[in-house]
Amino acid sequence: MVNFYRFGGLLAALLLSASAYAGDIQVEGAWTRATLPGQDMAMVYMSITSKQAATIVGVSTKASKAAEMHTMEHKGGMMKMYEVKSISLPANAKMEMSMHGYHLVLAGLKAPLKAGATVPLTLNIEMADKSIVKVDVKAEVRPLKNAARK
Repeated sequence: MVNFYRFGGLLAALLLSASAYAGDIQVEGAWTRATLPGQDMAMVYMSITSKQAATIVGVSTKASKAAEMHTMEHKGGMMKMYEVKSISLPANAKMEMSMHGYHLVLAGLKAPLKAGATVPLTLNIEMADKSIVKVDVKAEVRPLKNAARK
């Protein structure tokens, strides 16, 4: 019976390590790709669910000189990426940060991102009552090959 409890505790720890929680905010599956030598930019993707309407108003990391929020949009027959100042999180709905929509950009990387490592990020989220919640996230660095398939 003791082994059953140990196994359950280990399983719970593993499941919680893949997600970040802060109050009403849950972040899951944060990841980025490993970078090539000389590459100083990386995109970060994740899923975010909020129990109440909220807004991401900022992001920071010590891994790069700048961390920005961006989106992709189809304009004039081309996909264009541009920076946004905030990202709305609807209540009780999963918002996917992906290659073809909202995502984070780490510009001016201080060191190459190596597969198997993690990149620490902090999301600043404004709740409906105007309070700011800081959510610490660790983005998994995936190998260049087949990174999006995981």
